[in-house]
Amino acid sequence: MSSEIPAAGIVPLLDPEHDPGDTTTAHGSTTENLPSQMKAVHYEGAFKVSVKDVKLPKIEHPDDAIIKVTTAAICGSDLHMYQGRTAAEKGLVFGHENMGIVIDVGSGVTLLEKGDRIVLPFNVADGRCRNCEEGKTAFCTGVNPGFAGGAYGYVAMGPYQGGQAQFLRVPYADFNALKLPKGKEHEADFILLADIFPTGWHGLTLAGFQPGETVAVFGAGPVGLMAAYSGILRGAAKVFVVDTVPERLDAAKKIGCIPIDFKKSDPVEQIIKANDGMVDRAVDAVGYQAVDASGSKEKPNIVLDQLIMVTRPTGGLGIPGLYVPADPGAPDEQSKKGQILLSFGKLFEKGLSLGTGQCNVKAYNRYLRDLIVSGKAKPSFVVSHEIQIDDAPGAYEKFDQRIDGYTKVLIHPNGAL
Repeated sequence: MSSEIPAAGIVPLLDPEHDPGDTTTAHGSTTENLPSQMKAVHYEGAFKVSVKDVKLPKIEHPDDAIIKVTTAAICGSDLHMYQGRTAAEKGLVFGHENMGIVIDVGSGVTLLEKGDRIVLPFNVADGRCRNCEEGKTAFCTGVNPGFAGGAYGYVAMGPYQGGQAQFLRVPYADFNALKLPKGKEHEADFILLADIFPTGWHGLTLAGFQPGETVAVFGAGPVGLMAAYSGILRGAAKVFVVDTVPERLDAAKKIGCIPIDFKKSDPVEQIIKANDGMVDRAVDAVGYQAVDASGSKEKPNIVLDQLIMVTRPTGGLGIPGLYVPADPGAPDEQSKKGQILLSFGKLFEKGLSLGTGQCNVKAYNRYLRDLIVSGKAKPSFVVSHEIQIDDAPGAYEKFDQRIDGYTKVLIHPNGAL
């Protein structure tokens, strides 16, 4: 965490130790001494976000908490909305990777107190439905009518505003919050527990990975690098990482992986030659905006087919990369409807297992937190920039264009810690 971020423009905060007396709502939440507005990253339309003053979130249910956001992150998934490739509407506050300090709790919250430092799974889950009871919190059926799964600040994922803002309402706070050690240590590591570190780990789990196996990870963005790093932490014999951005391939090499530049030649052939055969497991960390060897023309099925071709018979594929049921910017009519052609015959012939879907963050985040605290994991190597909230529009533009080394951007909405 950089100490050079100035604190100018910080909204006055409720002191977590302050007891204002008899000023609680029916839910037991404090209403005095909070500002009426806050800064937030506001979606304006394709390729445009702004920082605007919006209403401060309030306790809406006894199980809610309000946090002062210390760190939020820009995710590659946010770029899908930023680019106009979803049905996101103007006014959405972005941000599904969030952490901060509890400043207010509803009367039903019993496990959290003011002053607690917490990180939130990007999944909003109620902890009550059948899927939640089975640990499948990414597919909660109680938080987003008509869909399985909810999230902060994401299109079609429920009414939950995002945390690229100074404050955030946390529904079902006792269930969703993961407590962190107090203080400022590991801030840039802990924020990655909200999404990309568990999601990378999840990609290997979906593939059925076992220690000692070989792995190919397609995509060296933040999730891909976290999948590769998870392979290293979990004892993979070899981890191949496919991309074409030099900085990303360099990052993969630094953590002990074998970089594969898909622009040089067919990545499947490169991996099979370097591995003296097919790999045991493969992970798609690219998703529906995959591109061909030119690096410019979209081909939604190319990575899925490459996974099928590079994995040994009876091996496994993990697909945490995002695919959507509708893509208005897809290159063909079928893909616009989420119907992607792939070599299913070869998949069947090889007896491959395939796992897909968003990460159930709560299944992993507690254990990954403890790896960080123990010093055995430091995922923050993917963080390229830390900014103030007013700099968010420029950061989105540079991240989208993959320039100036923008890989993983952290926003500190309330200035320096």
